[in-house]
Amino acid sequence: MTIGHSTTGAEQIARAFVDARRAGIALADYPGDMPGSLADGYRVQDAALALSSRTVAGWKVGKIDPPVDGANRLAGPIFADQIVIVIGTGDGAARADMPVFGDGFAAAEAEFLLRLGTAPDPAKAHYTDAEARALVDAVHVGIEIASSPFPGINANGPAVTVSDFGNNNGLIVGPAAADWREDDIGDWPVALVVAGVEVGRARAATMLDGPFGAVRFLLEHMAARGIALPAGTWVSTGAITGVHPVAVGDTVTATFDDRLTLGCTITAR
Repeated sequence: MTIGHSTTGAEQIARAFVDARRAGIALADYPGDMPGSLADGYRVQDAALALSSRTVAGWKVGKIDPPVDGANRLAGPIFADQIVIVIGTGDGAARADMPVFGDGFAAAEAEFLLRLGTAPDPAKAHYTDAEARALVDAVHVGIEIASSPFPGINANGPAVTVSDFGNNNGLIVGPAAADWREDDIGDWPVALVVAGVEVGRARAATMLDGPFGAVRFLLEHMAARGIALPAGTWVSTGAITGVHPVAVGDTVTATFDDRLTLGCTITAR
């Protein structure tokens, strides 16, 4: 059943997710009535953020296809204690251990990570692509770890995904794309390998209006929610090759333009 949420209902669902994440346990069922709209989902997310004492250091942006409630993207927080910096190049030797909810949902996504060098004006509601791009001071390649205590997080629509922190459970920051101002990163071939098998290959240009469009979306979205974005905020701009399920023990390797590589091993939360 999906219905609109009261504030009390949103807080109850949020507490169930926050408690499950703290304890590292799965939730066999959604902990309440599933949100019936993106706005309902964000009410749960806001309540969960209020309950959490963790520092937000970035935001993931995901694609909604087909669009819902007039939106083709969604957002969720990335906590500072789940961001791992892995700077390596070329041979995939730079790796990290990334925990997931083994009895919940778990996936890996190859993404471009854009860093805001300047804090946006919190009162500015609309941006051009050029204005959004001007706030970015670095581009890195990376892997988002999508994982939730609720196994059906991605099977019940984007409002449910939004409600549990956008289904984020970690971010690996890999090598810098040093020439991003001159190079068209949207045209870079990107591949993701899980357990030795290539599971996806694509280009970021196929992701709506690309990585910088994801930044523009986030700037406008956060202004509408009244959430300030400080300088240094990471923006994980969307799963280029898709959302690829992983299991505990899997190795994951992402390659960008056949030259920048990073990887991880999936561990139990």
